[in-house]
Amino acid sequence: MIMDDWRVIEARLGDVFSAIKDAGGRPLIVGGYVRDHLRGIPSKDIDVEIFGLNATGLHAVLGQFGDVIAIGRAFGVFRLKDIDVDFSLPRLDNKVAPGHRGFEVTFDPNLDFSEAARRRDFTINSMGWDPLGHTLLDPHGGQADLEANILRVTDREHFAEDPLRALRAAQFIARFELNPSDELVTLCTTLDLSELPAERIGEEFRKLLLKGVRPSLGLRFLRRCALLRFFPELEALVGVPQDPIRHPEGDVWTHTLLTIDEAASRRQEASAHPLMLAALCHDLGKPATTEVDALKGVSSPAHDAAGVACASTFLARLAASSQLTNQVGTLVASHLAPALLVEQRAGAKAYRRLARKLETANVELGTLLDLASADHLGRSTADALARRIPWLSTFQAQAAAALVDNRAPAPVVSGRHLIARGMKPGPEFRRILDTCLAIQDETDLTDAEAILERVLNNSREG
Repeated sequence: MIMDDWRVIEARLGDVFSAIKDAGGRPLIVGGYVRDHLRGIPSKDIDVEIFGLNATGLHAVLGQFGDVIAIGRAFGVFRLKDIDVDFSLPRLDNKVAPGHRGFEVTFDPNLDFSEAARRRDFTINSMGWDPLGHTLLDPHGGQADLEANILRVTDREHFAEDPLRALRAAQFIARFELNPSDELVTLCTTLDLSELPAERIGEEFRKLLLKGVRPSLGLRFLRRCALLRFFPELEALVGVPQDPIRHPEGDVWTHTLLTIDEAASRRQEASAHPLMLAALCHDLGKPATTEVDALKGVSSPAHDAAGVACASTFLARLAASSQLTNQVGTLVASHLAPALLVEQRAGAKAYRRLARKLETANVELGTLLDLASADHLGRSTADALARRIPWLSTFQAQAAAALVDNRAPAPVVSGRHLIARGMKPGPEFRRILDTCLAIQDETDLTDAEAILERVLNNSREG
């Protein structure tokens, strides 16, 4: 596989690599590119580490092929303007302060590859490919670990210096369905995630949820390492009981893990992030609302509404944008709606209200259906195990009858109709338009003047 991929790279970078060699350097492709292609996964990110040349020498060689851009800490990474490849110098990282950025970096072109690779987090990321000699460099046993589906640290001391690596471990476990080594679990239990910026935490969760084949594996790992304590909204799900008839799989945590894996099978690029976060957050309201009654059993009344604030608090830990937070909150608040509308035999008005609520948050009806379906199948009931969703076809048929292309019909009455009657924009203006829309949804009227006359008559009578 590496040889096949090399032919593509050679067409783009062969001359650059030859020039580096002629100048006394040695280019090695490193990191995720090597890992992914040993697994047969296409990868666009190419990182090249250059041994034997200092920064000045590397800059001079790259300058033969176009404009050179210096990036990274202390300009240890270079790029050519028209080539999406990082060229970096071998370096040593020394921990000098708390946090993900608390490192002193020293560049040393004379390091051997084994020592340079020691700073990398996992053995599967510590391999290199010599594009000129067509050989794999694997001083820390990454290929064997990859074949055995094991995630193992490259260097115990270096690993423990950066708490972000615990979250990286979780997302790699989810993406590649790997088994963590006992040493990795032990090391991660000692890490303090509170040192990390929320943005970096959010990025690792994004990879876990959007790239994970089985996101539940990464979350199970975090719990096993006692790292859920840094995410109390998730930790609170553990042990919360559910109705054993509706949820024979167990507690809310177990159901949530099943749901996010179901949601992962339904990811669409445009809606994947809000869908997956909503799947993770959809039952965050249950710990505060769950009641256990000797006669009535277990129930969690209004947990959908209660979960919105919990989701917002959790997403703040991930530095989620206000738009994403609003989308996830709307999905959490609405995740029971599809099944309930069918159960209650709701009319077209209810479907339109739901669609308008979603549209206000820029959420597609299909995304809510994906969430509700994942929630239904994230159980071990007979219908879920048989992959049956009893309410789905009815909901789709009713929505199709009430909506237009899965969206609520456009408002018939607009501001121009009010202005034509001599009204001026203001608070009353908006109230009238909202009332017109509600009547349109309820009555199926499409005549703007008829709707407006009804609203104004009611207003006069009131």
